[in-house]
Parts: sequence; C-alpha cells; structure tokens
Amino acid sequence: MKTEKIEKTEFQHGQIKMADEVVAIIAALAATEVKGVKAMSGGIVDGIAEVLRRKNLTKGVKVEVGEKEAAVDLNIIVEYGAKIPEVALAIQDSVSKSIESMTGLKVVEVNINVLGVSLKDEPVAEETQRVK
Repeated sequence: MKTEKIEKTEFQHGQIKMADEVVAIIAALAATEVKGVKAMSGGIVDGIAEVLRRKNLTKGVKVEVGEKEAAVDLNIIVEYGAKIPEVALAIQDSVSKSIESMTGLKVVEVNINVLGVSLKDEPVAEETQRVK
C-alpha cells in the first residue's frame, strides 16, 4: 500500500480547518458501507437521541482532530455470521481512506469496538416519525 505524505500548505487566503463532526460523519458513512456492519451504536447516546427525536449521523463515533492528523473510535454492531476481524479490518481501511482522501488529514488510528451482534433480519431501532 502506497502512502502519501501530506504537508500542510499555507495559502494566501487563509487556512482550512475541519470540524470534528465533519470527520465523524465521514467515518460513520465509510464504516456503515462495509459488508457485515449492521449499525453504529452510540450506547446511552442512542437513547437520548431517540427521546429528542433527532437523527444522529455520528452516533457511535468519537474523533480527535488535530491540524494534520485524526484518530477515530467506532462502536459497531455486526451482523450474525460475519467474520468480525475481517469486518474490523475492512472498516479501518475504508474509514482511513475516506478521511484521508476527503480531508487531507492523516489517520493515525481507527479503533473498533464491537458492542453487539444482530441477526440479519432483526431490525435495528430506527427513529419513528411523529408526522407521516
């Protein structure tokens, strides 16, 4: 795997900064695209978001973003029958590539916490709409 060294570039017009939430959304979307991932899990945060009826795109994701680097922690639920080590490695690869290509930040670590296993046909708790 070829890695590119990304240098911070000073521009005439100012700096570019990434909000933690932007990096967290990229990480969550990249992780959920991996086969074998049923959902992201925010633990107690899921319950709070449900009470407030808010969709949380970054549930189960914690990021630390510096000027040049980012670190990511992901809490996931895997599908029953998935090979968890393979799923975790695929997530690490997908998340790293997505963040690095979209933001230019170097990803120094992607930690995966498997919080549960779900049957393929078992629905994951979704937010209910108040108005249809």
